Amino acid sequence: MTGGEVAGILVAVFWAILVSFLAVVLVRLAQTLRATTKLVADVTEQAVPLLADASATVRSAQTQLDRVDAIATDVQEVTSNASALSTTVASTFGGPLVKVAAFGYGVRRAMSRKSEDAPAPSAPSRRTVVVGRTVPAPRRKKRKG
Repeated sequence: MTGGEVAGILVAVFWAILVSFLAVVLVRLAQTLRATTKLVADVTEQAVPLLADASATVRSAQTQLDRVDAIATDVQEVTSNASALSTTVASTFGGPLVKVAAFGYGVRRAMSRKSEDAPAPSAPSRRTVVVGRTVPAPRRKKRKG
C-alpha cells in the first residue's frame, strides 16, 4: 500500500464518521422538530377555547361596568336631590323654628323671673346675723319646667 492509498482510506473513514455523526444529528433534529410541532399543535388546541372564554369574560365585565356606571350616575343624582331638599327644608323651616324656639325661651324666662319676684307665702325670708356682718339668705333651687 502506498501513501496515497493510506491517505485515501483515512479520508474515506473520516468521511464515513462525519456522515454518521451528521446522520445522528439530523435524526435528533427531526425528533426535536416533531416534538415541537406536537407541542405547538397542543398549545393551539388549548389556546383557542381559552381565548374564547377570556373574550366572553371581558364582555361580561364590560356589561357589569356599564351597570355600575348607571348605578353610580343614579346615586349621584339622588345625592344632589337630597342635598337640594335639605337646603330647601333648612331655609324654609330653619329660620321660623329658631324664632319660635327663641320666643318660647323668652316666655319661659319671663315667667320664671315673674315667679321669683313674688315672695313665697309659705317660706318666710330669713337672714342670719353674725356680729359684724350679714350673711345672705340661702340660694333657691331652680325649678325644672
